[in-house]
Amino acid sequence: MDGFLLIRKAKGISSNGVVQEVKKRFNFKKVGHLGTLDPMATGLLIVAVNKATKFSSYFLNEIKAYSAEVTLGGTSDTDDAEGNIVNITKDLPDSKKVTLSLNSFLGESFQKAPFYSALKHKGKPLYKYAREGKLIEKPPRKIKITDISNIYYQEPLLEFDITCSKGTYIRSIARDIGNLLDCGGYLSKLKRTQQGCFKIKNSNLIKDLSVDHIISIESAFPQFNSIKLNESEERIYKNGGIVNSIKGNEEISKIYSFSDKFMGLGEINDSGLKLKQLV
Repeated sequence: MDGFLLIRKAKGISSNGVVQEVKKRFNFKKVGHLGTLDPMATGLLIVAVNKATKFSSYFLNEIKAYSAEVTLGGTSDTDDAEGNIVNITKDLPDSKKVTLSLNSFLGESFQKAPFYSALKHKGKPLYKYAREGKLIEKPPRKIKITDISNIYYQEPLLEFDITCSKGTYIRSIARDIGNLLDCGGYLSKLKRTQQGCFKIKNSNLIKDLSVDHIISIESAFPQFNSIKLNESEERIYKNGGIVNSIKGNEEISKIYSFSDKFMGLGEINDSGLKLKQLV
């Protein structure tokens, strides 16, 4: 009962709400999600169950893909349709200008997070400050947009698919393209379609979930090579020592016992193999 569940989150429920519902339904001891989706957003939410929660950090650097809808011609204090919409205008740019502006976000750039976000300031989420009327501005963070496709514009709605690095706020992109076009913009729909190797087509609604849908911890890391240890190497690895009989480049591998049992992840370098994360 250790592994990951691919959940197709519905609109209106928070990511933490999904976690609590899964925990209650299956009576799991530990449950955690691997990347927040706002209540307004839908789509793929990966949930770690029991011992798999130890491996959550390995998903933080994974790319994410979304299908987004931006409404041009207004601004929002939350940068999405959930906020107060102001500065409404019908003076909108043409399709060519919109497409060129959207494609200008490709590549690396620095992005300012929304005032209503889960980023923390002095241990407190920014959205809590914002609800108190205090707008805390964090320093811009480097992000990377690797792909923008399926662009469709029929004013005032701009739809597109986007693939991006960790820490990217699609709400911020909606806000920034609105500023770039000098007409305002806010996120009106968002669906996460992929995170790392996991895709929405393999996800399930909470009501349709069963324990049979749990993906094993080892299956969640197809990008890592596998190494089987002999009995002496196994003892060293489990005790946190360096297995100097196994050397290589800086890389993470899946580690298996002498009896072919998945033990966890290990890091290999010129000095040898050392424990990275034990199940």
